[in-house]
Amino acid sequence: MSWVKVYTHAVFATKNRKPLLAKEIRPKVFDHIKENAISKDIFIDHIGGYHDHVHCLISLNKEISISKTMQLIKGECSHWINKNKLTSEKFAYQDDDWMVGVSESHLDFVRKYIRKQEHHHNNVTFDEEIEKFMRKYGWTWVKE
Repeated sequence: MSWVKVYTHAVFATKNRKPLLAKEIRPKVFDHIKENAISKDIFIDHIGGYHDHVHCLISLNKEISISKTMQLIKGECSHWINKNKLTSEKFAYQDDDWMVGVSESHLDFVRKYIRKQEHHHNNVTFDEEIEKFMRKYGWTWVKE
């Protein structure tokens, strides 16, 4: 038997960054994402976010690609939100997402960061947060 423990910090936004993840529905949505992930053999260690995006600390499954993992999480969640009419308009996530590996020594920091998203975004916008990630990890924007 193989043992795999590869942690990643994933961030994904609502379509057009619309603030559809209201404070009242976020706990339901996050609980559903975790339950769905378990059923797909995806381990979500921590989940949190704000009205227009979600952060997940995920331990990757050795048999599911990163893109498939995100598709299973985001696609099913959008379907569930729409089926249960949790938002006043059609809900969707953007096609893109951000993901970076997390070493074991940084897990507690990332968990705390994810837990404090609501407080964090009282001072920092999502755009500022993304720009910080871009600089920190040396990423550049790709024009399509």
